[in-house]
Amino acid sequence: MIANIKIGITGLPGAGKTYALLRVLEMLKEENVVIGGMIDEPVDDGRHRVGFTVRDLLTGETETFATVGYESKIMVGRIGVDIGKFEPVAVAAIKNACENADIIVIDEVGKMEVESEAFVKAVREALEFDKPMIITLHKKSRNPLLQDIRRRDDVRILEVTQTNRNLLPYKVKSLMNGEKI
Repeated sequence: MIANIKIGITGLPGAGKTYALLRVLEMLKEENVVIGGMIDEPVDDGRHRVGFTVRDLLTGETETFATVGYESKIMVGRIGVDIGKFEPVAVAAIKNACENADIIVIDEVGKMEVESEAFVKAVREALEFDKPMIITLHKKSRNPLLQDIRRRDDVRILEVTQTNRNLLPYKVKSLMNGEKI
């Protein structure tokens, strides 16, 4: 039985937030629960990060929304972000999860994603649903949405590090199962 808990996973870039989340999702699939929402996945060329895709966990729809060489007013290092490609997949995935999933997943509320007003609105609405949620959060951002999430009494924030990233998924799964930790 999945507990009605909202868990925020935070950490520095490269610490393993998405890695830990993917491990949790693998474990939760054994519980026969419907997991919905969206996940950002890095694209690399074998040596360097060259972009990001967004994937709808329920439908499998995937879109590349950030790539090296893309000219944009939103840049993360050398990577340009196309919000017009991000929003249709990410926002629809969050809304679909709120209506049709047992667990809502949002990966990630970070620098690129919060540039989308539609995404910010969808995240705020999802937080109000009475459903379990796992959300990954950029650690150092002072964005109002991130600050609001960190201040919420109903969100348990856990930090992933290089040291604990292999153990943290077990802790998250235990919390999702209603165990007191």
